[in-house]
Amino acid sequence: MKRQLIAAVGVAAMAVGLAACGSDAKTDGGNSAAPTSLTVWLTVDAQQNWPDLVKSADDQLTAKYPGIKINHEYYGWKDKNPKLDSVLATNQVPDVVEMGNTEMLPYMIKGALAPLDTSKFENSGAWLDGLKASVTYNDKVFGVPYYAGARVATWRKDVAADAGVTATPKTYAELTADLDKIQAKQGDKFSAWYQPSRDWYTAMSFVADAGGSIATQDGGKWKASLESPEAIKGLTAWKDALGKYMKGDLTKDDADRYIVYGLGQSGMIYGAGWEGGSAADPKFDKTGGKLKDNLVSFVMPGPSGKNLSTFLGGSDLAVPVKSKAKDVASEWINFFTNSKAQDALVKAGNLPNNKTQLAPLKSDPKVGASAEAAELSWFVPTAPGWLQVEKANILQNALQDIAQGKKTVEAAAKDADTAIDAVINNA
Repeated sequence: MKRQLIAAVGVAAMAVGLAACGSDAKTDGGNSAAPTSLTVWLTVDAQQNWPDLVKSADDQLTAKYPGIKINHEYYGWKDKNPKLDSVLATNQVPDVVEMGNTEMLPYMIKGALAPLDTSKFENSGAWLDGLKASVTYNDKVFGVPYYAGARVATWRKDVAADAGVTATPKTYAELTADLDKIQAKQGDKFSAWYQPSRDWYTAMSFVADAGGSIATQDGGKWKASLESPEAIKGLTAWKDALGKYMKGDLTKDDADRYIVYGLGQSGMIYGAGWEGGSAADPKFDKTGGKLKDNLVSFVMPGPSGKNLSTFLGGSDLAVPVKSKAKDVASEWINFFTNSKAQDALVKAGNLPNNKTQLAPLKSDPKVGASAEAAELSWFVPTAPGWLQVEKANILQNALQDIAQGKKTVEAAAKDADTAIDAVINNA
């Protein structure tokens, strides 16, 4: 399945009434009687790609509650949140709503979502780290991971072979040695690794790989930590890679990476699993069809000796705090995300929400690279002011300054920390 990550900043424009959602709701102590109806909002991905899974969850719920009416509404990603923001200011809220994992934070902060009992959901003890973090705020859980998508390295076998490289690298040392050969063979107008400087997800993966983080929490407050020795080490490794292998525009982000890759002037990309396939689509492949049979994906090794910690894409399911059917909504979510449901999602091309079902997929030739990559993941700081950090493009600007040589790693990290500290604790 192909879907781009939805940046959290894209949901910052929430309705004014949202802030009052939590204050109007009474504490949910369980429903005194089963509701007569349930309203479920999902994106069109479910409607188009796994409608049988939706029907299965419905059938299980109606078997337990005969006569209950389940209403489904399907939305495109760009349309869902404006609609959700408007209804959250009323009492006509959905009982279950699908959220992109990077969309959860502002709704958790504002009290728009109900806390959930994780014991009610199968595999909750094995949820993938990055997805679990996306539904957790102030030590409470406000959502259930639905499915995941990991970032992988994708490169051209034909380009590698021309440089004498016949196998995909297993270590970072092997990777850089192979990229050195590819870069030398192709010349300075070719990017052995096309890596946009403003793609902060990749840069922060290098930070995580080195043991660093964007910010840490202490005593209830968040403090930026890009100046830590670990973060500096990760940023330096990222900078060195860009300096050697990225010969493209150093002001670019990753929004059109697959399109640029399709132009045929780069050997490797690191991004969402669908990007390579999209680049090979005849609409974007400008190489005369060479990409289709020459792309191979593999787990991105990190300088630490481990796989590079990835930022997971994916979706979560949440229950608005104003729902009058919270308990039944939780049951529907469990039917829709339990082990049997996860198996169905895997068959549809997704990764499961938990490590237990992820493990055997590592040997699957179709999804093995993504499955192995997803084992080690990170998430953004779940801080009250994180949206302000994203909205101000603090990380993107710092990374571009580093890539263009306008600032040293140390100077850019210090300035970014100062800017992050100014807003990260402000709701």
